[in-house]
Amino acid sequence: MEDRAPEEDQGNILEFRLPDLGEGLTDAELVSWSVGVGDTVQLNQTIADVETAKAVVSLPSPFSGTVIELLARPGETIAVGAPLIRVRNDLAVVPEGANGRTSVLVGYGPEGETASRRRRKITELTAPQESSAAEPVDSGMDRAAATPGARKLAKELGIDLWYVAGSGPDGAVTVEDVRGAVPVSQPRAAATRADGPAAPTPSVTDPNAGNIRPASREERTPISGIRKRTAAAMVASARTIPQAGTFVTIDFTASMELLDHLRTTKTFEGLTLTPLALVAKSVLAALAEYPGMNAFWDEANQQIVTKHYVNLGIAVATERGLLVPNLKEAQALSLRDLCREIGWLAETARSGSATPTDLRGGTFTITNVGVFGVDAGVPLVNPGEAAILCLGSIRKRPWVFRDELAIRWVTTIGISFDHRMIDGELAARFLATVAGLLEDPLTLLGRM
Repeated sequence: MEDRAPEEDQGNILEFRLPDLGEGLTDAELVSWSVGVGDTVQLNQTIADVETAKAVVSLPSPFSGTVIELLARPGETIAVGAPLIRVRNDLAVVPEGANGRTSVLVGYGPEGETASRRRRKITELTAPQESSAAEPVDSGMDRAAATPGARKLAKELGIDLWYVAGSGPDGAVTVEDVRGAVPVSQPRAAATRADGPAAPTPSVTDPNAGNIRPASREERTPISGIRKRTAAAMVASARTIPQAGTFVTIDFTASMELLDHLRTTKTFEGLTLTPLALVAKSVLAALAEYPGMNAFWDEANQQIVTKHYVNLGIAVATERGLLVPNLKEAQALSLRDLCREIGWLAETARSGSATPTDLRGGTFTITNVGVFGVDAGVPLVNPGEAAILCLGSIRKRPWVFRDELAIRWVTTIGISFDHRMIDGELAARFLATVAGLLEDPLTLLGRM
């Protein structure tokens, strides 16, 4: 894809900057472009998809014209207010939101500061001069970070440096990285034409000789998007929350029998009723009895904030990584509502259509590692919450039932909690209450 239009009389050049997506977001990762250089775009036409706060958002064009330059590559993280695209527009008036004003994407929050809306022309950026050190990517996006020797060798061998993992300073591609990217069939003479020592000759005694190149033995993946944000949240959790955990193994047979019965009723017709929905209902009932589990530690104000509403987070594994959308006001939902909403929430997360609102404001989280065949887990508490409950796999196992050995449905539930505000006694009582409701789910009737 060409990134810049040929030099010509470009008329009024409008620059679209990454808009404020709201909720305190400061940057976004470019997922993909929907237009290319030379394309004609119309007002409000989608030009790109960006990912921020674990949600994918489509960006509409604030003006019409012809695309002359794309200023970012997919996978790059762009700060709010940074330029994304330049469009030639022959109108006499520059549309609002172009050239210097950080616009606000409709539906994602207000913008606090507004820059001048005066029309101006965009001058050509001056490319940085080459140096002997590793060179950064320039504004035209036609160069990857690489040493001069690596760049020379890549040109001789016809290798695109964008697809070579760099091992030098700041990820710069070195001569050895380029040599490692040469196919096995590549003539050895060509790989030694650049400055630097020749690549080592594989040993004839090595069974993998000639089949493994340095660059193919490891893979470097940029830390971005969901992985970057998940990492930041988990580091914050581990550094700021002193966490403890407790577990209990329970007889889940009565719950399984109840679920089997409910699936045959008209109330749940057309719905996928899973054990997770019943666990969620039991958790909500227990939170009503133990509100201290539905709180968070306000370090700045030195307060424990107890919430008398529940935004129930459900951890969802997606192709892009872990997401935790939450059900707002979940304490008011019936079992049927929970069944429907959990299914909708999981589908929304997996399809990439969850909004920042869906992913923010959780007060308590449930994670289900049992779907992966795992008996138990020790999850980290989400920052801003007090605890997270983990549901393990539900299996038929030997169990002592009414003083006799029987085959029963058995599972393990565990909880990780913030020990600054939750003592072991409170966590244990809460978990025991959830366990009791699941062992005898008919007792939920008295709590609805």
